[in-house]
Amino acid sequence: MDLLHSWGVELTVHLQTRYSRYEGLFNLASTVADLHTTFFCLFPVWFYMRRDTGVRLIWVAVIGDWLNLVLKWVLSGERPYWWVHETQFYRVGKVPSLQQFPITCETGPGSPSGHAMGVAGVWYVMVTALLSIAKEKQCPNFLYRLLQIGLWALMVLVVLIVCMSRVFMAAHFPHQVISGVITGIVVAGIVSKKKWIYNASMNKYLLITLFLAFFAIGFYVLLKIVGVDLLWTLDKAQKWCRRPEWIHLDTTPFASLLRNMGSLFGLGLGLHSPFYHGIKKNTNAAFQMGCIMISLFLLQLLDGWTFSPENHMTFYILSFGKSVFALLIPTTLVPWALCRICKGTEVEKNL
Repeated sequence: MDLLHSWGVELTVHLQTRYSRYEGLFNLASTVADLHTTFFCLFPVWFYMRRDTGVRLIWVAVIGDWLNLVLKWVLSGERPYWWVHETQFYRVGKVPSLQQFPITCETGPGSPSGHAMGVAGVWYVMVTALLSIAKEKQCPNFLYRLLQIGLWALMVLVVLIVCMSRVFMAAHFPHQVISGVITGIVVAGIVSKKKWIYNASMNKYLLITLFLAFFAIGFYVLLKIVGVDLLWTLDKAQKWCRRPEWIHLDTTPFASLLRNMGSLFGLGLGLHSPFYHGIKKNTNAAFQMGCIMISLFLLQLLDGWTFSPENHMTFYILSFGKSVFALLIPTTLVPWALCRICKGTEVEKNL
């Protein structure tokens, strides 16, 4: 693996040297590719444009990120920014100098890339949804073909930029982002074929959330018993990250797990809330646009609510609660409140 890693480091050095002027673009690509964007930005829009696509986005994001966590624990991949300092590969030569950035120092194992896996899965869902809408609108064959080529080409471009950004930031080796893209598309394809996710009961949401959580925790405990420390990467991040403030607790495996479990549980609560059942048939375009805009505004406010990492248990519990609330806002709370306001306005007009 050292030879493969060394090739990856060479590519990172090349990108950082030749394409340093694109640092802003790469930083933006890595930031937007995080699944946080799916939960806080994409989901509210798709939920009101096309409910099933919004639901599918959450399922693909959650299952994909959960699988990414398990694979990272199994594969125990290195990250470039610490590997260059600890490997014996360069014992007879000069160790390459890698730049670090505020988003470089992630604390989990590196393989496969979660950003690459997430962006590939999410874009697969969105592209297939847009093509499905075009078919329903009976788009002419020639225009449909152009749209098909254009959307898939756009997806390839976006995924390529995200992959380059992860290598540029010295957060991943090239083979890690490639495996992430392949795995993300496979997960999205499989989950998209499961029709039951659109009508899953609250009990099913609860059971699947508990299963995913306890499986991951049980797997962690099992490996801990046999002597495998799955938090070994946190020590490496703390040792080799150039600035301590660049190490964030929300990039740890358990923070990711609780975020995903909270999102899935929050979706289930929202879809099975009595408030939701009272307003889900409202297809008024103005109402839907209002829900989207207000949800996005409130989610940005919620996103600004951060927690102190000093107490890990409190941090994880609050992160779980925040993720649940983030899904309740667009699915239930905002449309219910907007319905109440609209009904109150109608009553005043009648009086």
